Amino acid sequence: MTHPATPRSALADTLLERLTTTYAAAGDPARAVEAASYMKGVAPFLGIRTPERRVLTRAVVDGIPRPAEADCAAVALRCWELPEREYHYFAVDYLRRHVGRCSSGFLPVARHLITTVSWWDTVDALAAHVVGPLVTADPQLVAVMDEWIDDDNLWIARTALLHQLRRKDTTDAERLFRYCLRQSGHTDFFIRKAIGWSLREYAKTDPDAVRDFVAGACDRLAPLSVREALKNL
Repeated sequence: MTHPATPRSALADTLLERLTTTYAAAGDPARAVEAASYMKGVAPFLGIRTPERRVLTRAVVDGIPRPAEADCAAVALRCWELPEREYHYFAVDYLRRHVGRCSSGFLPVARHLITTVSWWDTVDALAAHVVGPLVTADPQLVAVMDEWIDDDNLWIARTALLHQLRRKDTTDAERLFRYCLRQSGHTDFFIRKAIGWSLREYAKTDPDAVRDFVAGACDRLAPLSVREALKNL
């Protein structure tokens, strides 16, 4: 899939200038080494702890007008071009806040973010708080999730598994269970964990349905998925 074009955005110009200046000044090289090691070297870090980063973010966005969809795309894609992971976190938080400004046409941008410098720390938030709301707002995107669950990229498949995490009683349980079965034979830890997590989360809404599903599918689900699914039941 081709890289989505980065729209021109005066808002993104202002925001990125503030962001890079503010974040870079707050970096801590020792913490950066620790963070990169914890995240298995997926990306370099500036070394800004999360509580401090959130304070800095509030200063960065202060006075910035609400974005249009093109601004959201520009901010996210330009942040992703920066190597340090804290910029990616900023983009994810920004999208979480403004996903309601985005249409179904934003999904290719989300896919690019998911498949670039991929690790659970950004993918999971994008799945639950960006892709999920996009699908909820436009049910036609359900067909795209039906494609994503079979994608060769494990992070795209994981996103399909997790995109309903916040749906609670509006969860499409039949689709959730079907997705779990479609990937039940996957050997990767992150897929097996996602199956269990998605089921565990839905169990907060309908524990009996999850118990019944796991009981009927326990011979197909990995032990990790079963343990995660039933952890709080």
